[in-house]
Amino acid sequence: METIADGTPKRAPRVTKRRVETRQRLLEAALAVFAEQGFGRSTVEQVCSHAGYTRGAFYSNFSTLDELFLAMWEQRSAELVARMRTALQAVERAAVHDVDGVVAHLLEAVPLDEEWYRVSAEFTAHALRNPDLRRVIADREKAIAASSTPFLLAALARIGREVPAPDALAQALIAVHDGTALQCLSEPDNAVVRQRRIDLFTRVVTAYSNESRKQS
Repeated sequence: METIADGTPKRAPRVTKRRVETRQRLLEAALAVFAEQGFGRSTVEQVCSHAGYTRGAFYSNFSTLDELFLAMWEQRSAELVARMRTALQAVERAAVHDVDGVVAHLLEAVPLDEEWYRVSAEFTAHALRNPDLRRVIADREKAIAASSTPFLLAALARIGREVPAPDALAQALIAVHDGTALQCLSEPDNAVVRQRRIDLFTRVVTAYSNESRKQS
């Protein structure tokens, strides 16, 4: 805990309901502005105008647009992990017996979101030009994988499969999601492209897992 000049512990600012609501409105406004204007062309003033706040409200919650985006990403990542937990824990209740069924549940938790894809892809390009942000991106990707992979491993275990290299599977699935998302969003009415996305997920999960020794 930080201290003030006389050594007295400095209390953290009290998080009020109003402050939480202000922060959430700024996050929602930023997503809309970034998606419409592009991250690189967006300004603090535009975000504040969209949210109905002054610059003071912004700077009492965030120091930069980078920090705001990372807060937005953290929130969406938590929502993603929660959806994956719910979807993959349903494997047992749904009496799923094969990889196809597990993948179907997995993809329920990973929707194709064009607005978020545009914003996140642009921020990633921005981060790659900044060594500090590049490290943050890498660390957060690893954290998301570490939080969500156990649910997938448990679902696969229920159908008698084990994963020798969980980190490799997680990295492969992220790559598949990012690549196929672009293809599907580019051709939103192409059912063949969407089915190939499902097939590729299934092939990757199958390739990175084996029949459990307990089952063989």
